[in-house]
Amino acid sequence: MNTAVAKPSMQLLEGATAIAESAILAGCRFFAGYPISPFTPLLEHMSRALPENGGVCINAESEIEGANMALGAGATGAMAATGSCGQGLALMQETIAEAALNETPMVVFNLARNQQDYFQATRGGGWGDYRTIALAPKDIPEAVEHTQLLFHLSRRYRAPTLLYGDPLLAQTRVGVHLRRIEFDELPPQDWALDGTGGGTGESRQIWTWAMGKATNPGLGPDGHWQQVAAKFDRIAELEQRSEQRYAEDADTLVVSFGSAAKFIEHVVEELRAEGHRIGWFRPISLWPFPGPALAGATAGIKRVLVFELNAGQMLEDVRQYARDRDAIRFIGGVSIHESGLSYGPLLDAPEIRARILAAIAEDSTRSTS
Repeated sequence: MNTAVAKPSMQLLEGATAIAESAILAGCRFFAGYPISPFTPLLEHMSRALPENGGVCINAESEIEGANMALGAGATGAMAATGSCGQGLALMQETIAEAALNETPMVVFNLARNQQDYFQATRGGGWGDYRTIALAPKDIPEAVEHTQLLFHLSRRYRAPTLLYGDPLLAQTRVGVHLRRIEFDELPPQDWALDGTGGGTGESRQIWTWAMGKATNPGLGPDGHWQQVAAKFDRIAELEQRSEQRYAEDADTLVVSFGSAAKFIEHVVEELRAEGHRIGWFRPISLWPFPGPALAGATAGIKRVLVFELNAGQMLEDVRQYARDRDAIRFIGGVSIHESGLSYGPLLDAPEIRARILAAIAEDSTRSTS
């Protein structure tokens, strides 16, 4: 599916800059947002780079305004995006729901302050029967790829899509290859409000309550909403993404997402080198959650350890799909830097290692007592 053009030389870029440049390579030409850390650098780079590439970037007066500007631009057929951190996305939920229900593509970037927005990303806070495709990259190179994939999926399914990042992705500098990724051909944009139907009797409308031409409301609210619900059922089957390692011979499997998964991979490699039979599993798509893949990975596993930096949100999805619920142990927790703008001390390899070993020891003691 993904055939990339020739790679240019590697560039040392801050994550927010790399994500913005990748969005422009994907074809994004409209961006609106309100500054808030750690999202602000993405907005700042867009304000410089988009006009240089024939696009428009607007510093909106609020997150609500920025999201609705992106919704309006998306309705014209423009490749549009907005973003914030989780607090700002909380204000955008009605607009995200409207985009899903009236089938308007747009991409939303959540450069969050931590991992406490999992429920927001996977359950949403808008109205109606809708979901939002949400990808959680583990590092900046993957975020660059996910950015272009999300623009493609948004237009393929005519739905809002979400990138769930964090301060590590936004503010770390790494070497990345920036290139446009070529995907499968998209369906025609015969729905876009581009003005071509004006005065012909064939003008179009995009509205949450009914779809179709202005002279023919189409399916009406009931039929339209049933059609949208069926579409999200299809997406739930087709767009699950995950990766795993060592599950086939492991006694212990650690499940994590986003930047935390990068730390888990490192610790698991260390523990395996010391003789521990341990593996890891990472949901790449938070929604749709890769439940069948997790069920397969946990078959025969003695213990499933869930690590996330919140009070246990992804934990609910793991409990739904893991082969043995009694094998699940939560080893994560809330851990916020005193500034409130980044992760706390729990996102540290030695601390993660200690929690994994403690859970294994406790479980072993319980099984022999």
